[in-house]
Amino acid sequence: MNLSGIDSALSNLRKLTEEFSQSLPFKGLWETIRHLSAPNFTWPELRIGNLVARIPIVQGGMGVGISLSGLAAAVAEAGGIGVIAANGIGLLEKDYYQDGRAANLRALRKEIRKAREKTEGVIGVNIMVALDDFHQLLDVTIEEKADIVFMGAGLPIKDLPVAKMRESGIKVAPIVSSARATDMIFRMWKKIYQDVPDAVVFEGPMAGGHLGFTEEQLEDPNFQLEHLVPQIVDALVPYEKEFGRSIPVIAGGGVYTGEDIHAVLSLGASAVQMATRFVATDECDADQKFKQAYVDCTKEQIGIIKSPVGMPGRAIRNEFIIDAENGKRPTFKCAWQCLASCKADDANYCISIALNNARRGNINHGFVFVGANAYRVNSIVPVASLMNELGEGYRVAARETIGQRLAGMVAKIQELLREQEGLGARVKEIALAYEKALTSHIRDLGRVPLEQLRLQYEAVLATLSDLQFQIAEAIADSWALVTQQRNMVKAV
Repeated sequence: MNLSGIDSALSNLRKLTEEFSQSLPFKGLWETIRHLSAPNFTWPELRIGNLVARIPIVQGGMGVGISLSGLAAAVAEAGGIGVIAANGIGLLEKDYYQDGRAANLRALRKEIRKAREKTEGVIGVNIMVALDDFHQLLDVTIEEKADIVFMGAGLPIKDLPVAKMRESGIKVAPIVSSARATDMIFRMWKKIYQDVPDAVVFEGPMAGGHLGFTEEQLEDPNFQLEHLVPQIVDALVPYEKEFGRSIPVIAGGGVYTGEDIHAVLSLGASAVQMATRFVATDECDADQKFKQAYVDCTKEQIGIIKSPVGMPGRAIRNEFIIDAENGKRPTFKCAWQCLASCKADDANYCISIALNNARRGNINHGFVFVGANAYRVNSIVPVASLMNELGEGYRVAARETIGQRLAGMVAKIQELLREQEGLGARVKEIALAYEKALTSHIRDLGRVPLEQLRLQYEAVLATLSDLQFQIAEAIADSWALVTQQRNMVKAV
């Protein structure tokens, strides 16, 4: 779209407003808006209680060492929310196979502290509820005072240290796949803790890694962002009213460009979650070969696998996956039953080992989880550059959308003004007829229907007056759209 579209619409609106307000007693309207200009369309902030991120992007938590302190700190420093993934984090430690639980806790503590040393931005931790050491990992997150904890792969309801999290100022965001799951979590929190979570993350079926959907649902329109995000937003309204707080929805899965971000926010979400784009960054904690796999993959190579954890997952299908599906079993040692539902023997491999091999660059002895749009990645860039690219895409989409809406509103005002012009002519016509009738009435008393003409005049005048108020309100609504955009955007 020609980016001058919004400027043209705004110029026309300004001209119409000035002409209308000068011809009628609406002088204050013109004085109010005469100095307003088009908004800059920079990012809206993401507010989760008293936690504020300048950019409404949450970097998705990617486990087994993909998103650690390096990536999380870079995203947080750029203005988003950086997330350290806790699952499989102990594989970074040398003694993981001697005591996996202790290694996980130690590694998570180290990574949170390292992230804090690198940035004062917002740092979150992603913990899978299904993990055997979920509660211990959560305790470490609380002790190290992460800003927010994201809880997925299960329903975060029972035996949660909610009071302890509140005392530490940690925000909580469950990861859900439906409005029903959202309502269940919030209803149970209200019953058990007399409290509710601070935000909700919805991961759609276009996401990478493990998916909270069946294979049949992945392509079903009823399970896409466009359908479910508004439902989840609506499901939170009663809890927002009852607890007197805003509960933002963060939506992800297939979000690739700044234009995508604008589209998701237009659905009612307050922010997006992105993971795939952040893998292909200099600061991502994975090996360069892992990142290059994103650059090199094709659309046809991305497919669904049956994970040992009992869920479908989206990955780059390689020889390792095909061999496993054909019954070939690599030699592996399970360090400990980190996930109760894991069926490594049936799947012929340990997913943590496979993912860790890939993370270290040994792709042939593992595989790479990716989002549906990973094939679109064509280079590895710094996080700051990626954020700038996304910001520019968002601005283009915002200008286009608001420009189109404003142009439509201006067209409506012009239509009302033409109608006003016609009614004005009708008022003059009836007024002349009434004047003529009055003259005839004086000369020939009783023969001219004055009452009928007067009623016609009053009726048309009332219609004209009502129309003028409609025009004034339409102008006010148009400028309110401009003002709203100015108020919701903050400089990056």
